[in-house]
Amino acid sequence: MPGPLAFHPSANIAELRESATIAVSQRAKALKAAGREVIDLGAGEPDFDTPEPIRTAAKLALDKGATRYTAVEGILPLREAIAAEANGHYKGEGKVTPADIVVSNGSKQSLFNACMVLFGPGDEVLVPTPSWTSYYEMVTLARATVVEVHGDPAKGFKVDPERLARHATPRTRGLMLNSPSNPTGSVYSPDELRAILDLAAERGWWVISDEIYVRIAYDAPAVGALDVAGRRDNLIVVNGVAKAYAMTGWRIGWTISAPAVAKAMNAFQSHTTSNAATVSQHAALAALTLGEPVEQAVRAMVAEFKARRDAALPILRASSALTVLQPAGAFYFYLKVPGTGADAGAAFCATLLEEHGVAIVPGSAFRTPDWVRISYAAERSQVVEACSRVARLADAMSAG
Repeated sequence: MPGPLAFHPSANIAELRESATIAVSQRAKALKAAGREVIDLGAGEPDFDTPEPIRTAAKLALDKGATRYTAVEGILPLREAIAAEANGHYKGEGKVTPADIVVSNGSKQSLFNACMVLFGPGDEVLVPTPSWTSYYEMVTLARATVVEVHGDPAKGFKVDPERLARHATPRTRGLMLNSPSNPTGSVYSPDELRAILDLAAERGWWVISDEIYVRIAYDAPAVGALDVAGRRDNLIVVNGVAKAYAMTGWRIGWTISAPAVAKAMNAFQSHTTSNAATVSQHAALAALTLGEPVEQAVRAMVAEFKARRDAALPILRASSALTVLQPAGAFYFYLKVPGTGADAGAAFCATLLEEHGVAIVPGSAFRTPDWVRISYAAERSQVVEACSRVARLADAMSAG
């Protein structure tokens, strides 16, 4: 009899790395289970309940039989609502139709679908850095090559056309965009976004625009690609209900793209997960169509995120040992921490968690190892206390 079969990862996942944000959350939960008090500011998940009108609509949908398969691309009323919302922003050529939309199991699947149908071996994809950790892995899983384009910290790590053009080659196939940004909280202005889209159109690049945080902006409304684009044949806009509507567990995201791209993503999804959960689609439909009762809840959540930012930011900035970006959207602080070595941020995070009971994410997850990310999607007093501990540790490390 042969011995146990040894597992050797396939070439498909040989370079895959575990999600650092999930790893931090798991370690924080393990410490809590062991009796430790931990403030977990690692995960990017709103701490609010899904608004009551959405929950009620989902219950009604269940009572009416929303328990069976739907079309792979999603129920027509939801795709109609997404198209109507998109056309309220888009003034360019070719209006958005339900045929352009594929509803998926969260915006993460939407992003993965787009990478898989657009990119392949030999392609290069520009990724403004720092960016959400999964972008790098998704591009790699598509067997394309990630080209990191590091932004200027003085400008919130935002990139511009000149910087992108310097990193482009004849093999450049696409660009990942995210505004408001995870992890930096930076928001591209209309002019900044338009200039990048113009370059991509001129060069023939696909643009995947991740707009999951577009409703969470503080100092001015955030714009999406459809707000400024004159054409959309090279655009794949990704959005969902997770962040703005506090619906992370419902797992609904979507893509808006040219019909041929949508058809390819629909075919791909038909062989992976098929349709997103039926009741969740009805809940998402309610989020987009119930109007003022839901909008009031969204405004209240954004106002509280802003209050948390404004309460904690002075605490972090009072430390001369920290370099802190001011987030204009999303719900993250991104800061450079003191320390030496190749991964100063990871060392800082480990000490902060094990000795001071605060979980945050090292910047190495976002390809900037001297930085760390703090989520302020937690109760305000916890955010303030955690940021006080971050500042105290930074000051102590800098003095020592």
